[in-house]
Amino acid sequence: MDDVLGEISAKPTVGGATVVGLATGPHLEIRVPARHNPKLRQLVAEVNADQQLYQLWCSANTNANRLDMSDHGPVHVQIVANTSLRLFRMIVESGGVSGVVHDYGLAVSDAEIVVVLGALLHDVGMAIHRSEHETYSLIVATPVIGRLLAPIYEETERTALTSEALHAIIGHRAGGHPLTLEAGAVRVGDALDMSQGRSRIPYQAGQINIHSVSAAAIEKVAILPGIAKPVKIEITMTNSAGIYQVDELLRDKLQGSGLEPYVEVEARIEGICEKKLFDVVKL
Repeated sequence: MDDVLGEISAKPTVGGATVVGLATGPHLEIRVPARHNPKLRQLVAEVNADQQLYQLWCSANTNANRLDMSDHGPVHVQIVANTSLRLFRMIVESGGVSGVVHDYGLAVSDAEIVVVLGALLHDVGMAIHRSEHETYSLIVATPVIGRLLAPIYEETERTALTSEALHAIIGHRAGGHPLTLEAGAVRVGDALDMSQGRSRIPYQAGQINIHSVSAAAIEKVAILPGIAKPVKIEITMTNSAGIYQVDELLRDKLQGSGLEPYVEVEARIEGICEKKLFDVVKL
């Protein structure tokens, strides 16, 4: 397996901050481990050359800022793409079967295209509005996916992979029920962008409430080989308030994702400065 992220990084690489507004300055370059997948390498090259897509990410982040929400721009999709891909690869290695392999007779390398596309495009509808953004993402993403895949696939495969990527996008919404391993990986991968205050739960910036306190309590998130199940998501917290993030966000995304047989979650407090209300929480 490629050397993918063992720990989910929340550090942006452009100017030390999330890029917003007009994409006129340096661009964050999307990177995923793809050395064993030539099609994925080509897709990433197409993504990084697509100025319209980068502006869509920046516009989505602009609306997130207007709503005092956490990052929904290039940094977020970079994290979600790597996280979702790591989840997917670990589950496939443990015997999980992807949708495009089972139903279309395509290769796992093609399934990875679906995972990365779903992750990179799941929030582009935020460029229009937060409300119903998952549905708007389908509208905005469709021509983008076709453009990105055109140099890589012929029409029939391109249409099938577009459909699967759109399924992954809509499956990340609240109450979404992914029907494929690819879509489930994107759904859970989105929720795991929570370390060091990067919560997916909206909260008012600067306010001290359960959203902001619990978000600040998440120190790091790691995806590791599991014992009871093939994958263990290990969440390290500095304060027990972080359990709100685990229970309200991650539990909701994991339930109904299709990944439940493969993923266990463990949250623990690190350090001795806080009175421990619990030692370990397992979902």
